Amino acid sequence: MAENNTSVTGSESRAGSFYDSIAGLYNLTFKFNGYQRSLRRYLRRNPLPLRRGARILDAGSGTGLLTLTLLDALENPSHITAVDLSASSLETARKSVQEVVGARHTVDFVQGNVLSLPFEDDSFDFIVTSGALEYVPLSAGFEELARVLVPRGFLLHLPVKPSLASRVLEIMFHFKAHPPTEVAENTNRYFRVVRHDEFPPFDPIGWTKTAVIAQKE
Repeated sequence: MAENNTSVTGSESRAGSFYDSIAGLYNLTFKFNGYQRSLRRYLRRNPLPLRRGARILDAGSGTGLLTLTLLDALENPSHITAVDLSASSLETARKSVQEVVGARHTVDFVQGNVLSLPFEDDSFDFIVTSGALEYVPLSAGFEELARVLVPRGFLLHLPVKPSLASRVLEIMFHFKAHPPTEVAENTNRYFRVVRHDEFPPFDPIGWTKTAVIAQKE
């Protein structure tokens, strides 16, 4: 089942206005380029280390493409919380999830800032994030994700890598990719890297992304 639990301050709501304006374009762009199919294949080939009933956070969930992929790829029942600044993106995600979610999983939607997550310390067993940390100072973003992750919990980060396709997305969606050395340095500051995967060169997600699985010590 899917629930709606949106709460946000006035300043956060204003910060989310840009994401509200691009929600439809963002959703269409990543559906068209096969991003979701690529990510689904990756998750099925590399099963997430999740127990039954795991609490999962999709940090910066946008229109829900990663949440939907998790629902399709996860074998064990789990509880997913999707958090994003954009109310319209969350509404798009909620409608999409309602069409596919079954009795095995539950999904909540919370409006909030990835730099000030509305959750207690150690709230989640697993965190996934894609396309969110490129909008914020990287160290502050990782620090906040580490705060809400349980000790020994895992993070799946899909950072944007430098490429021609990434440059086009930077212009379209007004973000700036962090240099790979900065991503590695800040990941190691808060987590232990378990694996770092490059996607196949002809896989659409590989045009702009890599995958980092890390664990909180």
